[in-house]
Amino acid sequence: MTAVGQRTLYGRRRGKKLRAGQQSLLDTLLPRLSLAVPAAPGKIDLAQIFGGFGVDDFWLEVGFGSGEHLVWQAQHNLNVGLIGCEPFMNGVAKCLAQIDRSGVANNVRLFADDARLVMAALPERSLGRVFVLFPDPWPKQRHHKRRFVQPATLDELARLMRPGGELRLATDDPGNLRWMIECVCTHPAFEWLAERPCDWRERPADWPPTRYERKMLAGHKPAFLRFTRR
Repeated sequence: MTAVGQRTLYGRRRGKKLRAGQQSLLDTLLPRLSLAVPAAPGKIDLAQIFGGFGVDDFWLEVGFGSGEHLVWQAQHNLNVGLIGCEPFMNGVAKCLAQIDRSGVANNVRLFADDARLVMAALPERSLGRVFVLFPDPWPKQRHHKRRFVQPATLDELARLMRPGGELRLATDDPGNLRWMIECVCTHPAFEWLAERPCDWRERPADWPPTRYERKMLAGHKPAFLRFTRR
């Protein structure tokens, strides 16, 4: 549930009816991996929720969609505890199926609601990397205030990220691309890592494509933005 006073940044919570297997994963696997947010002013104990699995860094993905990127990162970074936030339950169910098949349950935790609730409960300087990949661009000007990348959100990410940590953003919407670059480049806590056009036009090797990109972005030119926490 969205915190009191916060504007909703996402659309619908559910799509078409879930298959029996997907519903079963929501009923059985999700409770095991679900991240609980303590009542304010309590903070999440990251070492405890990933305890015993050799995790020495923590990453956050905001809006993981169907979870392809989140699961890939978990498979290739077994020393990292990944927190994925996604309010769309059909996407959560698909992510759970991938986690179940790939066996990365030890270093993944999920939050099926607004990522800002998790962000408010994380300790300062606790994150080494944050991903915000293809968020809703809210293209109409009157909806720009609902975009996830905003000065206030960047203030919160600056609090949560360690110096030298990396913020990764992606979009295929030209208007949202300009918005993201302007917001982050004018924020004193972040520095754009691009030195030449290919640094943001070409996908980094450790940035896998998702089903959404393959299906929905055919013919589009997505941008891959990397910023460091100063």
